[in-house]
Amino acid sequence: MMAILHGSRGAPVAKAYYSTVFEQPAGEVWKIIRDFNDYPVWVHGAGTSEIEDGKSGDTVGAVRNVLYRERRIRQRLLAQSDVERFQIYEFVDTPTLPVTDFSATLRVTPVIDGDRAFIEWWAVFDCDPTRRLELTQTLTGWFETWLESLRDEMALRQVPAEIYKRNRRRGRFRPIRGQFLGKPGDFVRFGPRSCVAFTDSFWHRSAVAGERSPPFRMRV
Repeated sequence: MMAILHGSRGAPVAKAYYSTVFEQPAGEVWKIIRDFNDYPVWVHGAGTSEIEDGKSGDTVGAVRNVLYRERRIRQRLLAQSDVERFQIYEFVDTPTLPVTDFSATLRVTPVIDGDRAFIEWWAVFDCDPTRRLELTQTLTGWFETWLESLRDEMALRQVPAEIYKRNRRRGRFRPIRGQFLGKPGDFVRFGPRSCVAFTDSFWHRSAVAGERSPPFRMRV
């Protein structure tokens, strides 16, 4: 999504925005992304990362030096809140896109219904007006890709039993007959945005997350 805003000097600036909902609680999602140095943990394609000058990954002012797809990127943490679950950052060196006055915000908000998480990622920046739409769409696409990486990482982690039971009762999981491949409660990722849980003699797959997953039906 693109929005045209106005900066402090009245000059127009662009905003790229993407949001999505995760089935996991906001606190669990925030645990993974709160450390500014954990980028390679949940972003596909990110290599090594280190915080310069010996600072911790949750220190405001910390500079993240990360290798992403063979390109070295340095970003500074401008603000972070564990209460409101957000972090704001900027580029230290020349941005990866032809933009100026860039700052980005990643925020996780609890969704009361189902104890889920609403995740937003947006950036405001200035650029050549003729490229505003192009650059906004590019950033929005990147935010979506990186949050899908986070979704995959969350799918590989154990989901608390009480969350599974609550969502199962509400119809968010549907049974699919499958082969016994694990113990009750195990979660296995079958593809982008999909995870399944084994319980009794059935596999259960998230109806929301399973939209893109390949067909899965085997005899028990």
